[in-house]
Amino acid sequence: MAHILAPSLLSADFAELRKAVELIEESEAGWHHLDVMDGVFVPNISFGLPVIKAIRKHARKPFDVHLMIVDPDKFIGAFRDAGADHLTVHLEACPHLHRSIQAIRAAGMKAGVAINPHTRVDLLEEVLADVDVVCLMSVNPGFGGQKFIERTYAKITELKALRERTGSKALIEIDGGVGMENAGKLVNTGADVLVAGNSVFGAHDPKAAIRSLA
Repeated sequence: MAHILAPSLLSADFAELRKAVELIEESEAGWHHLDVMDGVFVPNISFGLPVIKAIRKHARKPFDVHLMIVDPDKFIGAFRDAGADHLTVHLEACPHLHRSIQAIRAAGMKAGVAINPHTRVDLLEEVLADVDVVCLMSVNPGFGGQKFIERTYAKITELKALRERTGSKALIEIDGGVGMENAGKLVNTGADVLVAGNSVFGAHDPKAAIRSLA
């Protein structure tokens, strides 16, 4: 399967979000990636439900919503109603992770689980067969433009082995520090989805950047 590029709207000009969404729609990118931050789970605040609902009407491609918030279970239905197609929660934020995954799927969305750079891949073993996407954070979550953590390649290899052992069909998504210099190696190592923020929206020609990364 060819990999999917998911440009991150966190790196777009917030005053021109509609234009950023339309750019993604007209490009070779497969998904829109939306990072929701609460200033508690991560040390930053981004955007939430009203913004997602407002830009959803300008998009046809899937909304890949990544919740970096505490107590995400309270908002599962609300994010579905706002237009999320995939909803990713953090293992570190969910004391009852299996229940969270079940609730996301019951709400009609694809379920994703993200893990922070310090979190071991094998902690996903009991839920991996039940999720659609695993998001490996390749930077510490909270801010765009950070340096890629090289240990991520080993984690992709570990996750591929665990996926095979558990019979999971989960896509492996990489989020953080993805650019021209490492995209090829990430895909060759086993990444199925690349989230790219600054390398797309910080480029002189974002559409050309998407074309190169996709």
